[in-house]
Amino acid sequence: MYAHETLDEYDDDGTMPDNVDTLREAVVGHRIVKAERGEGRTDRWGYRGSPPFVITLDNGKRVELRDTSDCCAGTELESFLLHPDRVDHIITGVGTTDGYTTWHVYADMGDVLELSVGWSCGNPFYYGYGFDISVTELSAAE
Repeated sequence: MYAHETLDEYDDDGTMPDNVDTLREAVVGHRIVKAERGEGRTDRWGYRGSPPFVITLDNGKRVELRDTSDCCAGTELESFLLHPDRVDHIITGVGTTDGYTTWHVYADMGDVLELSVGWSCGNPFYYGYGFDISVTELSAAE
């Protein structure tokens, strides 16, 4: 549905396509039950990081995207738009536009979820960037 984007070798070392692949592997074939900001974690120094973006799927899994920041590099979810009229459709893919700044989680009826992403590799490629993505099972209490 979306053409594969290719970034200049000085702009990205493969981190952004890898992030999209990780998200794609987690969500394709499932439906979104809920999409929301989670709670930020407090580290041992008392710093409360930005809250993760959490996608809850129909298979009982949570997909968390955490922003990253490393000196002059980083990745941040700026905003998201869930299309509730399309969440009953099974996700068939994840694509990007605008240099990996707009991510599209789509089904046969169009985008189910759109993510606006700000990112920079900083001083290529000395610092880390890209989302920290994790997939976990929902606990029985959730």
